[in-house]
Amino acid sequence: MQGDITRLATDAIVNAANPSLLGGGGVDGAIHRAAGPKLKEECATLGGAKPGEAKITHGYNLPAKWVIHTVGPIYRGRGDEAEILGKCYENSLCIARSYGLASIAFPSISTGAYGYPIEEASAVALQKIDWFLRTCAHYPMEVICVLHSARDLEVYIQTAKTLGITYELQR
Repeated sequence: MQGDITRLATDAIVNAANPSLLGGGGVDGAIHRAAGPKLKEECATLGGAKPGEAKITHGYNLPAKWVIHTVGPIYRGRGDEAEILGKCYENSLCIARSYGLASIAFPSISTGAYGYPIEEASAVALQKIDWFLRTCAHYPMEVICVLHSARDLEVYIQTAKTLGITYELQR
């Protein structure tokens, strides 16, 4: 879907965080602003995160009960970025499963300030989500990809079609 991830009443939303987990620009800043100062206070106790890692906090003033923070790779075309990006999705989904969460919403991780080309990032994201839901979820889980622009949404739709991944468009 295209929309504002901070307005979704899912069990968890995923924050495309920086390594400090203390807020920044883009979706990270929007999530911290919407959640309020207690989110930053809790994040300060987590000791940051490395690229590919994921950590969970409460959602505070957000409609989502939880925020799963993950640090995506900065795209430099070296070749290891896809593995790290895949770990962002996998580790976030593993946390959701360990908490028994039924719904989780992802932004397009690393495609903003971190420069990952959305065409490549969407393939990594959708393949990892599809794999997880088919082999690891162990119970029904709704996963929503929340895209910032109509163009980003169209890229995800085309990628899903190319990969043969079934999806439902939400408005």
